[in-house]
Amino acid sequence: MAWTEITRPQHDRRGLRYASDCTDEEWALIQPFLRRTSKAGRPCKWPMREIFNAVLHIAATGCQWAMLPGDFPPFTTVQYHFYRWRDAGMLDLINAALVEASRLVSGSDAAPSAAITDSQSVKTTESGGVCGHDAGRK
Repeated sequence: MAWTEITRPQHDRRGLRYASDCTDEEWALIQPFLRRTSKAGRPCKWPMREIFNAVLHIAATGCQWAMLPGDFPPFTTVQYHFYRWRDAGMLDLINAALVEASRLVSGSDAAPSAAITDSQSVKTTESGGVCGHDAGRK
């Protein structure tokens, strides 16, 4: 994608703490998926947006859990929520919703009507069977 005078401000992330942090518009799409559904247990001490930003930071930088910068929640808290979302299929739901929203914004149908799969072909002989000679076999 070429940067133009129109696209550059749309993708500017200089106002964020980290480039991986989600913007207010992005968070508005993601927040409904991460609402607390259970009234049981202790309320979460950290805002869900901070936990999600920490997961995005780890995904973007590839850092280890324990190397998460100190201005994020403790890595054990982030790790707990990440595994809970992963095991519940929440990250797949978020991804599907974001893809659908992106397609609608671009003017396409919400679901793709066709898919193109590309695979490499491996050249083989036309006839199957054993080829070559193994001198070790009598």
